Amino acid sequence: MMKQRIRLDASPYRKAARMPVQFRGIPRRRKVLAIAFFCVCLILLLPRREFLGKTIWFFLLGPDLAGPYDAGGPTRSSGPTADILKFIDPLIGTTNGGHVFPGASLPYGMAKAVADTHSPAENAAGYVSDDGNIIGFSHMHDSGTGGQPSMGNFPLFVHPGCPEDDFAKCEFAFRTVKRVPGSAIASPGYFSLNLTNSVRAEMAVTQHTALYRFSFPGTDTVKIVQDPPVADVPYSPVVVVDLIDLMNSRRAGGIQVYPETGRVVGEGQYSPSFGSGHYQAFFCADFKGAKLRKTGTFLTDTAKEEPKFLNSEDQGTFMPSGSAGAWLQFEKPEANAIYARVGLSFMSVDKACENAEDEISDFGFERVEAEARQAWSNKLSVIDIDATDVSEELQTTFWSGLYRTMLSPQNYTGENPLWNSTEPYFDSFYCIWDSFRAQHPLLTIIDPVAQTQMVRALIDIYRHEGKLPDCRMHFCKGFTQGGSNADIVIADAFVKKLTAGVDWDTAYQAVVSDAEVEPANWGLEGRGNLVSWHALGYIPWNDVDNNGTGPSSRTISRGVEYAYDDFCISSLASGLGHTADAAKYSSRGGNWVNYWNADQKDLYRETPDGSVVSTEFTGFMQPREANGSFRYQNTRTCSPIRNQHSCYYDTGLDTYEGSPWLYSFFVPQNMAKLITLMGGQHSFVDRLTYFHESGIAYMGNEQAFLPVFQFHYAARPGLSSYWAHRYIPSQFNASVNGIPGNDDCAMGAFSAFALMGFFPVAGQDVYLLTPPFFPQVKIRAAAAGGRDRWAVIRVRNFDPENKRIYIKSARLNGRKYTKNWITHEFFIKGGLLELEVAETEGSWGTGEADLPPSYEAEKWT
Repeated sequence: MMKQRIRLDASPYRKAARMPVQFRGIPRRRKVLAIAFFCVCLILLLPRREFLGKTIWFFLLGPDLAGPYDAGGPTRSSGPTADILKFIDPLIGTTNGGHVFPGASLPYGMAKAVADTHSPAENAAGYVSDDGNIIGFSHMHDSGTGGQPSMGNFPLFVHPGCPEDDFAKCEFAFRTVKRVPGSAIASPGYFSLNLTNSVRAEMAVTQHTALYRFSFPGTDTVKIVQDPPVADVPYSPVVVVDLIDLMNSRRAGGIQVYPETGRVVGEGQYSPSFGSGHYQAFFCADFKGAKLRKTGTFLTDTAKEEPKFLNSEDQGTFMPSGSAGAWLQFEKPEANAIYARVGLSFMSVDKACENAEDEISDFGFERVEAEARQAWSNKLSVIDIDATDVSEELQTTFWSGLYRTMLSPQNYTGENPLWNSTEPYFDSFYCIWDSFRAQHPLLTIIDPVAQTQMVRALIDIYRHEGKLPDCRMHFCKGFTQGGSNADIVIADAFVKKLTAGVDWDTAYQAVVSDAEVEPANWGLEGRGNLVSWHALGYIPWNDVDNNGTGPSSRTISRGVEYAYDDFCISSLASGLGHTADAAKYSSRGGNWVNYWNADQKDLYRETPDGSVVSTEFTGFMQPREANGSFRYQNTRTCSPIRNQHSCYYDTGLDTYEGSPWLYSFFVPQNMAKLITLMGGQHSFVDRLTYFHESGIAYMGNEQAFLPVFQFHYAARPGLSSYWAHRYIPSQFNASVNGIPGNDDCAMGAFSAFALMGFFPVAGQDVYLLTPPFFPQVKIRAAAAGGRDRWAVIRVRNFDPENKRIYIKSARLNGRKYTKNWITHEFFIKGGLLELEVAETEGSWGTGEADLPPSYEAEKWT
């Protein structure tokens, strides 16, 4: 949002305050009373919605008594009333491994409609901005995930007509069509695409229902541009409804078309894309805009008018896995458009039809689209930026990132077939290992109601399934990539006072279960190797685990995450009054140090003769055997400069999707001790700088987020700002490949935090401060209670050329502020944080008392 720059010294109130007043000759007592009377009158008469008057009220009375801060006046931007949605480009991250879902969705919506492309290894979210052919339009997807393609169930495909007007000569299972280059249009709640078969496809959604509008040229015959081209196809649209999903995982199902009405209903059983088990989904499709000519079913590429019903059980209608479904042929549409409404459910066909009829009874495309846009506008209205002199591209990067953080997890409340509960149910925690570091902390600030519901959903999953998930999709248990990091999400909610409806007793039982009880398959939930973890304080490389099964790998990365999980549990235990437990888990929170090999050198080959050379850096996290001896994993392995793709879930190395270099920085509970082990602040800064400069850092995975800002702990907060500017916009920008890896609904959270000028230490009440990329950022305070109260971060001497990127001084609610971090109270109550910036680093935030907290592990026996 653009606004005019207003000079504060131009305020008429400031000028009025400078007018001389003569008190000479007035007695002292009367003089004091006169001054007091004058000040009271001035405060009372100043308009409360003007900047200076509001500032005085705020500073004199504080945020609780003064009322809403900066609700208007000359420094207010066009804010939420402006069309901020124009700065959202859902196509960002739809290539180069971003796997972003760009289609129509509500915030946390279950229905997610988009065109699916034939793009092997890239179409995890359905659509890819490449030149792959379109294979259908489906209604449920995940966004930003790795692994196999996710969902994409029940795709529609539209032929404008068939050769010789014979439906059997259209393609069914092997259907594809090219898209018109550059024709994709995506915005919140809407997606459209033009196809070379003359069809234009548009889509919008409600919570559980997708609505499509397929438009045609209206000529008697249609020319289809493909290889080879097909000309003079009679205009009589055929809609194909397939039971397949993107991963081709269907193992059962059924479909029926009703020739009297054209309604198509069906269901299928599918596999999750990154987990174990199966899920069942149902749909109910209705069509409007043209009269029916014929209907039928198809198996693979053979279509017939009979039977009208297929399933995978009854003899005579056997339906194998793969492509199978129903088809409908229409007469020429009266208005050259056919509408398709697809209701969805995980409960039953009847529930899918009910969802469709309740949510889109009128097939009103413009209404559905407008309501979706309003839903997104309402969600994002909690943030208001002054974008004076800031590029449109940077604004697009910011708002698009915020938008993506609200695509998942998905709100499946009322659609859970596994148990009855009055609690909210969210799904597609895909995966918490990715999202706990930035996405969930961001939602805690900008959408605390939804984040609280997600926490309650996690607790309810534990209540009914016995463990918290680390990864979950479509009611299935996903693979656990590292620690039991739902523990961090729950602790983060607790320390930031997200309490509405949360059962903290059950929450505590859940996290203690993670810490103490090893499940039978810790590859899907909980933790493994707990006997050794408790007895030795680390996971041995050669551990013999007789209590459960899981991939016997990732001992370093799991170990440092287990340690931080336990630290977070200690915070929860302390807050809930479990004193002894708090000491125990605090002690285990120090187990990271058992992986520290002080003698390990950073070895690599670089000389022409292949000899081994090393850097100046010594001391890294390394694997250990049960007898205590260290093993060796090259410190750079699993980084962009050495065997990056060798450390996944099913590989045998000791770190996961990152190197020992990276995991050696993951000690957010006690950075002071880590800095000491690395040789002190100066050596730590040199090492962290080398990590970013050498190419070892990979911003495409979320573990690299916090190291951008860890210079704060070594009294160099300016370097955190420097590296934030190095990565934005070089790796986070508004292009279709504008994120460096799988989005995971977290890449946008990283860029949003960095652009707003603070970054969370997940699980702690700590936000590390850097200058915003905007002159001012306003976030509606959580405790506003319906009042217009904001947490405001203002750069007093903003530099649009990004030369002044270092904080020189700060004032919080009018008082000098020297800490380089802030607590969540600022976002609960609101306030004003004013920053003065400079072109060079200064002394702000560098004092010992100004550094973020570190917590020494308690002794426990």
